[in-house]
Amino acid sequence: MGRLTRKLNQFAAKMLDLPQDVVQDLPRITLIGNVQLYLENHQGVLHFSDELLRLQLSKGQVEVTGKQLVIRAILTEEVFIEGFIDSVKYIPKS
Repeated sequence: MGRLTRKLNQFAAKMLDLPQDVVQDLPRITLIGNVQLYLENHQGVLHFSDELLRLQLSKGQVEVTGKQLVIRAILTEEVFIEGFIDSVKYIPKS
């Protein structure tokens, strides 16, 4: 995405009062303590085990590490994880 396009999207988001995650195709991550994680706007599961979850995003990946991780629900663009979450790491597309 070019610099001009990005600026126009940001301007439109401000004028129309739209959330940045919608306009820029960014993930929305909700973390409740260290036991629940809800992520919107993913493009698929790349890896899952009880200690690691890696999700594909349009602009990179998200890596969740922890213990006893379980996918409680997964939809087209949403995933709900439970377990003992140690870290959430964003890996930008290179």
